[in-house]
Amino acid sequence: MRIVFVSIVVVVLDQLSKIFVKGFSIPSLNVNFAGMTQGQRIPIIGDFFRLTFIENPGMAFGYDPGSQVKLWISLFSLLASAGLLVYLYYIRNQNFSLRLSIAFILGGAVGNLIDRMFYGVFYGYAPLFYGKVVDFLDFDFFNISLLGRSYDRWPIFNFADAAVSIGVLILILFYKRHNKEKEETEAFETNLQVESNAGQQITKEDLNGETDKGKEIQD
Repeated sequence: MRIVFVSIVVVVLDQLSKIFVKGFSIPSLNVNFAGMTQGQRIPIIGDFFRLTFIENPGMAFGYDPGSQVKLWISLFSLLASAGLLVYLYYIRNQNFSLRLSIAFILGGAVGNLIDRMFYGVFYGYAPLFYGKVVDFLDFDFFNISLLGRSYDRWPIFNFADAAVSIGVLILILFYKRHNKEKEETEAFETNLQVESNAGQQITKEDLNGETDKGKEIQD
């Protein structure tokens, strides 16, 4: 289960980046880091890549489903994360690419789950499970029109979102390989079983033949 360390690294990287974007305060150590203000933009590579701080109220693209639905989304995310961890243990002996993809998806799911569960409490704006997801990675994108709307930049995201996308991409790219390896393993095990059964049958026939010969000699 060493692959779980990939998930842990994703969560740590995701949370550290979000805390520095949003800011934090430790009164006992007299530490106060203001972070960014909502809507603030910091150019990193000109206009192509910049940090833009927004908070996602619920689902993708800033859609707010309402407080009651938001609770169910948070609970579902919690159960899904637990399910991914169990599944990762279940496939612990399977190929590396499959385990790596699930580890990335698990890390990303937990990263955003922490926002939804605890950020409202940590930052004093909402109860448990009603927090907002922090997004800040802002990339330029070619102009497209979709459903009557025009887009010239990629939707703002975070490292957790990127980890989930990487995990899904690995899963898609290696899907055929997963199936091929599984089929080869099943075929190999089937051949071993057939050979084992054949060997047992031959041995049984030989023993029966030797027994019959012994009877003939005695007669």
